[in-house]
Amino acid sequence: MNTARSGKRERKRAANRAAILNAARDCFRDLGYERSTIRDIVGRTDLAAGTFYNYFDDKRDLFASLLRDFMDDLNQRLGQLRETSPDEQTFVYQTYLALFLATARDPLIYELAHRNQRAMRQLFGGGLLGQAMTTLREDLSAASERGLFSGMNGDYLAAAFFGVAYELSLQVAGKASGASDIKAQQVAEEAAAFATDLFIGGTGRLRDSVAASP
Repeated sequence: MNTARSGKRERKRAANRAAILNAARDCFRDLGYERSTIRDIVGRTDLAAGTFYNYFDDKRDLFASLLRDFMDDLNQRLGQLRETSPDEQTFVYQTYLALFLATARDPLIYELAHRNQRAMRQLFGGGLLGQAMTTLREDLSAASERGLFSGMNGDYLAAAFFGVAYELSLQVAGKASGASDIKAQQVAEEAAAFATDLFIGGTGRLRDSVAASP
């Protein structure tokens, strides 16, 4: 009986937390992060005003939770790709695809993070994509040890990867916002294919240039 009650309480807590998070998404989208208040957020739920503080300390804590949920999903996908890509093209495509799929499935979070860089710095000390790509340099180093991206400048390579991902993710977020799941998937795949062709074409020319150098 106690186990059943405990399970019911946990389900209720999870449902209440999800309701607050979903209401926050709506408020941040409609009013913007800065203008949204806790009263606005709770007012879009069926919960009592004080219930908010059972789950979050303040609006910043709520915003951080939204971003962490996004990052956890993305990092899980990226982690599954670590040291598994057999060649450069697969490495690039799968990494971009993981990022763009996460963005396409939750475009509002990426757009919010991009528009609220000051809040991001206060919460995490860096931008959202910076958080997503903290392991990129290590991934590239590990790939280099397996013979991928040989002769490439690792720092420049990571910076280029980062820059393309950051800007294209904004395009993906814009195109996927309000789109069906199928359309969002297509947007992510198209962006990943474009970024891969651009990136692999560039590294190929760099390698040819290095080979031609005296």
